[in-house]
Amino acid sequence: MTAISLPVAAGRRLRVLDAFCCAGGAGTGYARAGFDVTGIDIRPRPNYPYRFVLGDAVEYIRAHGAEYDLIHTSPPCQAGCALTVGTNTAMGWGAPHVDLVAATRAAAESTGRPYIIEQPNGRAPVRKDISLCGEMFHLGVLRHRNFELGGWTMPNPAHPRHRGRVRGWRHGQYFDGPYVAAYGAGGGKATIPEMQQAMGITWTDVREELTEAIPPAYTELIGRHALLHLTERHFALSG
Repeated sequence: MTAISLPVAAGRRLRVLDAFCCAGGAGTGYARAGFDVTGIDIRPRPNYPYRFVLGDAVEYIRAHGAEYDLIHTSPPCQAGCALTVGTNTAMGWGAPHVDLVAATRAAAESTGRPYIIEQPNGRAPVRKDISLCGEMFHLGVLRHRNFELGGWTMPNPAHPRHRGRVRGWRHGQYFDGPYVAAYGAGGGKATIPEMQQAMGITWTDVREELTEAIPPAYTELIGRHALLHLTERHFALSG
């Protein structure tokens, strides 16, 4: 796809804040859609391909979120994701996780800017305004993700039928399939090159960053709709 750039003000591209940015899977999609991207994360992210701020994402949104045209957030999801509340909890694995969704939403709403909160399937307290799946984009992962849209809307794409199973071991049985498991390690999980290819993320080879990433195709779609919303809103206000 060819990126589009629909400026709200002459001479500048629209700006998106990519909060809890990790290695930039989401940010890359917004860049491809036409946004100028700035990422923020509590940890150094040397592989992040755009402007980067080291710091607390919620605090930064409160202080600087209004400087951006759109705010994308991917707060830590382990407290509510299906894997953590399912198998891991049942087996007594892992440690307590912090849920930052409510604090992130409050910070984003305080800016008056349209925002997105991304979370995996599970019990995360977000509205499922749109739900995306790798099969929608002909990717090698399923990676279902839900997105709450604050202050704007877009159509929820139809969820296509999966072509098969995710490859790997499940409860002592091996399954083959067209998708790789881009999370964890062992048990037939994807290799780093397989994850890179399956999600279209080639600029990092850090397993932890790949397992937490969302495919750029997701946010490229969201970003294109957000650009149209922001541009239409600008012309409505200026007209």
